[in-house]
Amino acid sequence: MAQTTKYVIKYKLNGERRFEFAQLENGTEEEAKAALAKIHGESEDVISEISVSKAL
Repeated sequence: MAQTTKYVIKYKLNGERRFEFAQLENGTEEEAKAALAKIHGESEDVISEISVSKAL
């Protein structure tokens, strides 16, 4: 099993600023998008302005 680190993903959902915590391997934007897709499912929501940083 791969080593993961807790990251905070800051993003906008339909123009509203939001954040989520996720366990990611490398903290890349691609991993963040995959984590957000799991959280929000197959909805029509627009996710934009994604930034990823290590959680404190």
